[in-house]
Amino acid sequence: MSGTAPAKHRLILGRALSGLVVAFLLFDAGLKLVSPETAIKYSPPNLGWPAEVGTMYLLAILLLIPTLLHVWPRTSILGAILITAYLGGAIATQVRVGNPLFSHILFGVYLGVMLWGGLWLRDPRVRAMIPFRKGAVA
Repeated sequence: MSGTAPAKHRLILGRALSGLVVAFLLFDAGLKLVSPETAIKYSPPNLGWPAEVGTMYLLAILLLIPTLLHVWPRTSILGAILITAYLGGAIATQVRVGNPLFSHILFGVYLGVMLWGGLWLRDPRVRAMIPFRKGAVA
């Protein structure tokens, strides 16, 4: 019984982290789909893409598809890879326009760490790909 307790706690924590990230990403994509004018209104100026409804729809779809892939267990790793690419573009945009480091630029990094941390905690395939060992020296 004690051997299953840590695994159960790891699974719960992994689901909680993944759930937070997925909720944020679905909110972001949903806002762009349901109310693109609001997304445009509250977007920082000079991001470098057209502030148009069509652009918001495109960004929403480019985020929604990998997020849904991540939710489905069989494609969760593929979804995480695609979300990471999306977040990389967001980070690059924030760097390019000179936004603050900790609140804007690193926000995508925070989401990415939570995304992969949650997946690592709940998926043994990811733990096998990214093993953390006590006392291991690189």
